[in-house]
Amino acid sequence: MSIRNYRLYASGALVSNVGTWIGRVTQDWVVLTELTHHDAAALGAITATQFAPVVLLAPFAGSLADAYPKRRLLMLSQSALAVTSLVLAGLLLTGSATLASVFGVALVQGIATALDNPTRQAFVSELVPEGHLTNAVGLNSASFNAARLIGPGVAGLLIAGIGTGWAMVLNAASFVAVLAALLAMNPRELRPAPRRRGRGGVREGFAYVSRRRDLQLIMGLVFMLGTFGMNFQITTALMATSVFHADARAYGIISSVMAVGSLAAALLAARRKSPSLRLLLAALAGFTVFSALAAMAPNVWLFGAFLVPVGLCALTALTTANASVQLSVDPQLRGRVMALYMAILMGGTPVGAPLIGWIGNTFGARATIAVGSVAVGVATLVAGLALMRVRHYAARDVIAMRPTHLAVRESAT
Repeated sequence: MSIRNYRLYASGALVSNVGTWIGRVTQDWVVLTELTHHDAAALGAITATQFAPVVLLAPFAGSLADAYPKRRLLMLSQSALAVTSLVLAGLLLTGSATLASVFGVALVQGIATALDNPTRQAFVSELVPEGHLTNAVGLNSASFNAARLIGPGVAGLLIAGIGTGWAMVLNAASFVAVLAALLAMNPRELRPAPRRRGRGGVREGFAYVSRRRDLQLIMGLVFMLGTFGMNFQITTALMATSVFHADARAYGIISSVMAVGSLAAALLAARRKSPSLRLLLAALAGFTVFSALAAMAPNVWLFGAFLVPVGLCALTALTTANASVQLSVDPQLRGRVMALYMAILMGGTPVGAPLIGWIGNTFGARATIAVGSVAVGVATLVAGLALMRVRHYAARDVIAMRPTHLAVRESAT
């Protein structure tokens, strides 16, 4: 935070992230209570629509992030997100919102997010020296999850107090903060990575990842967590409305509880000097245990209590994986690799969200959390066994290695 450009960026991002969470909770509440009668499949389909472009456009978005100034690309993507949020707010305020219109807004926002995600991730490395990158990634997560702590609770109060339309207006207005921060930065103090020149940028990014077994391992674990374990938009909404019969205020509080653990994990990540595969596997194992306990919680209070360590473990896994990838890739390829990383993290959502919605309708809300717990647990076990079978190394040494070291030694064999 001593670096002015990063301080501006983090401050604007915090306000924008609070608004984004207000918008997400409001959208989910509208779909479940105003446009349908607690239809989990409809919510899953809209969530899938919002995230599908992130997967389909990721290679091209990453190539753009490596070829053009990231600050300008972020201004473009943030402006698009602000405008689409304002459109949805207008539809809600005039009473003309339909499922079709929400689908349309979700699709356009997904396209803007596809460009925004890899650009934003890679932009952090231009704001701070490499020695501060792990700290910056952790603080970014702290900002995101502080917003997650505040946003859902505020959304519940806003929905109950002034309605879903005005809550969405505040979401649209929040994007002004990050746009103002980007404009106030000193471009001369940025540390831009070498830009990609010529054609073949997408192919080059795929080829780079195909040679890195450590990146493939991390991305595989992140895929399972993102596809089956991180559907909290759906699972928490279903548990709140169909199991515990919570109102809007209670739903906002339940949504915020998990962020207590997530925020603690982010602050711990900011203190961590370097990531490790051992920490990643331990966090995923913890997520498996506590999400299973949350699925079986007999009342809303125990459910909320178990969500705290769920958030702690999930965010620890994500910050560890994110920092591992960013610290171990060639700066000239960082945008493309981070695009693939974000596509894999969020890319299972178009498949996972409808599946989770169907499971919720067929087997009940508790099953949606249990499925994620089992899937992440199996993936963690398989990854641990695979690491133990790496040739020429003791399992204890391999699991403790940083991904960069594993990549170098693995390629040497």
